[in-house]
Amino acid sequence: MSIGREIEDIARDLIKHQHDHPPVRDLNRETERRQTLADRIAIDFTRLVGSWVFILAQLGLIVVWVLLNALSLINRWDPYPFQFLNLILTLEVAAWVSLTLMAFNRQADRDRLRAQHDYEVNVKAEEELKALMNHLMHQDEILLQIVNRLDRGDREMKRLARLLEAAQDHRAEAPRPSGPERPLGIPAP
Repeated sequence: MSIGREIEDIARDLIKHQHDHPPVRDLNRETERRQTLADRIAIDFTRLVGSWVFILAQLGLIVVWVLLNALSLINRWDPYPFQFLNLILTLEVAAWVSLTLMAFNRQADRDRLRAQHDYEVNVKAEEELKALMNHLMHQDEILLQIVNRLDRGDREMKRLARLLEAAQDHRAEAPRPSGPERPLGIPAP
């Protein structure tokens, strides 16, 4: 078998060990696709409530409310124990807690999706590693075949070198006819 044919066979074997796999999913796009309007509102309100802007604005409104009702001599809409303010703040807390819980549920769904995605990535990585190991084992087999062929060729070259050396030694030891050498087929006088 010629070396060119052997190389083609090896290349064909290597091509057989290539494989395809599905791409990894984009979790952000998938999460946004699954969000409902209520989910988006809950997330936006939770971001707002958890910001310093909201805390400072809330504090400012409460201070203005208390000052207007405590210092105003006429037309107090919420006199000192500020029951109406307390009712508004209680309703606000109830709404924020509900929206925060909705955002937490959404985050839990996102975490479950991320865990599933991580699992899929790990499975794909394991499959890739197995495929690479199989590919490397196959390459090892091919390299072993090549080494064996080279070893056989080396042994054959050494054997031929010994035969050539023996033939040269034998030729050197053979008696030479006296006189001028004649070409083959011409008889001596």
